[in-house]
Amino acid sequence: MPHDHHDDDFHHSGMSPSGHPYREDDDRPLTYWQTMEIAMRELLVEKGILTPEEIARQIDEMDAREPANGAAVVARAWTDPDFKDRLLKDASNASREMGYDIGPLRLIAIENTADTHNIIVCTLCSCYPRNLLGLPPDWYKSRAYRSRVVKEPRKVLAEFGVTLPESTTVRVHDSTADMRYIVLPRRPDGTDGWGADKLAELVTRDSMIGVGLPKSPT
Repeated sequence: MPHDHHDDDFHHSGMSPSGHPYREDDDRPLTYWQTMEIAMRELLVEKGILTPEEIARQIDEMDAREPANGAAVVARAWTDPDFKDRLLKDASNASREMGYDIGPLRLIAIENTADTHNIIVCTLCSCYPRNLLGLPPDWYKSRAYRSRVVKEPRKVLAEFGVTLPESTTVRVHDSTADMRYIVLPRRPDGTDGWGADKLAELVTRDSMIGVGLPKSPT
């Protein structure tokens, strides 16, 4: 009889029967929140409030959002003083003005200045302005970031490559379930006369969270 290769042989060799690197199945039990999400989704479908297609479409739309949306908002604020005023007074409506609907959430724009630097966190989970910045990075959701940025923001900033003068005030803003923040970073020097589209290329995701700075124009 031909020799039979068992899955265990591939497990120990680090390869699957198909020749691909072995990876264990994700067979861990569902968390409480995962179970609740499934139950709520199935109930909404059963009651005819939503269809599976509508849910899938909403997920696709959320996944398609990216930091370029927020960068466009920041760049317009840099070039349009009236829009900047509206953004700082009511970031929700200002974002809708540009076609970015953030839903019922309250969005607050906080401006970095020569003497104040702002950072965003969600200490309880991972509340994040996804409509403007897309999905949050893994480090934003980590327990280490959520706890350390509140206690030692300057040290966390330094680890991201941002070193500020001691005279600069660092403010940490904690997002909530119904309130989100976006940082309006300082416009880089040497960009006089630049249009909004060109400026938007300098705006980074991390600069809108507060752990980074815009790209240098040179």
